[in-house]
Amino acid sequence: MSAKVLIIDDEESILQSISDILEDEGYQVAVATTARAGAQKLETESPDLLILDVWLPDEDGLVFLKRLRKENPTLPVIVISGHGTVEMAVQAIKLGAFDFLEKPLSYDRVVVTVANALRFRALEEENIRLKARFTGRGLTGRSSLIERVRNEIMKVAATEATVLITGESGVGKEVAARMLHNLSRRAQGPFVAVNCAAIPDDLIESELFGYERGAFTGASTSKKGKFDLAHGGTIFLDEIGDMSLSAQAKVLRVLQEKCFERVGGTRTIQVDVRVVAATNKDLRREIEAGRFREDLYFRLNVVPIRIPPLRERPEDIPLLVEEFLEEFARHSGLGRKRISSGVLEVLCRYPFPGNVRELRNLIERLVIMSQGETIEVEDLPPEILSSVDPPQGEEEPWFKCENFKQARALFEREFLRRKLAKHGGNISQTAEAIGLERSYLHRKLKSLGLAGEN
Repeated sequence: MSAKVLIIDDEESILQSISDILEDEGYQVAVATTARAGAQKLETESPDLLILDVWLPDEDGLVFLKRLRKENPTLPVIVISGHGTVEMAVQAIKLGAFDFLEKPLSYDRVVVTVANALRFRALEEENIRLKARFTGRGLTGRSSLIERVRNEIMKVAATEATVLITGESGVGKEVAARMLHNLSRRAQGPFVAVNCAAIPDDLIESELFGYERGAFTGASTSKKGKFDLAHGGTIFLDEIGDMSLSAQAKVLRVLQEKCFERVGGTRTIQVDVRVVAATNKDLRREIEAGRFREDLYFRLNVVPIRIPPLRERPEDIPLLVEEFLEEFARHSGLGRKRISSGVLEVLCRYPFPGNVRELRNLIERLVIMSQGETIEVEDLPPEILSSVDPPQGEEEPWFKCENFKQARALFEREFLRRKLAKHGGNISQTAEAIGLERSYLHRKLKSLGLAGEN
């Protein structure tokens, strides 16, 4: 879709000539003869670029520009005038104009300036998108632990050092790797992610290094591998602890000599890639067990970065929750839901063995399944509530609920969970102790998702 340009000028001849020039170049054009009409067109037309005359019948063009910059700071503006001075041009640039052109306007100058202004805006938008990518999901938080990780990535990104990222499943190791790539000098090159755990041992080498025609049954053509595709950029070897020993040997050669051969081939291929690896395993134990090469470990572990599990930084949970609520509001079509303080308290005490990935999946489930605009404690899955005890010395959570229905639901579930645990999960003993019929208690426990023995 072609860019749209708005021209604000009170001279009909200028409007016509610039419109003709830009339309010949394939742009869409809208025009206005006053500042007031131009302001309305800015709202209704949403142009990609504004060409603004200094002398307008109802307002000084530079005053209009100053006000526009507060309301729409990213819109590129080209200021034009038939009575321009050096001082006026300097003032326009200081106010945020992309360029200043004097009348009579040169055809070539108009075309080049408009193209440059639009190109500049596109670069700014791309920069915003890149920043969003490396500061987004998985690295959200203000805790000292996540700040440390961000600082480490910032420091190592500018180098060519190999990085080993460690951490439990779901903590955001790939997000950290993408951040490292986007901050590096290789940011314009490819980022190729390989999940080593998801590729069978007999296919890992052909996936990483490619293969030549006839290398094995079914290889009717040659195929490039992941290292080929990552040339000039970064290859991310996720779960490298699951890689076969033979593939490890080839990866070691790439790190040492920057070259490899495809499966079934004899030609040496030179490659320029940065290797970032990640694992949720203890590689030193894998080395002791003979499942991982010690020399590869030392090659990969030039700069180690550990991503902390979510249970070590519960203060980041509220920020992550808000980020996920915003994300699902944009994509689910269910509207922007809120979350009660009681739910946040429960989530901050839950250990999240699945880390950030588990939290994201939980919020998506709550957004879809909760009935109201606010997610309440009773909307939480039983397995979450049953695994969370109130902090020692603090008020029980049902006293913090906003209404009786919420408090009763939370108390009932927690009361039965504790009594069942006291009697070793035996439903009959629990029913007798609390004065309920065994069959009724059995149905109640089943509805609450609490296990028990008959």
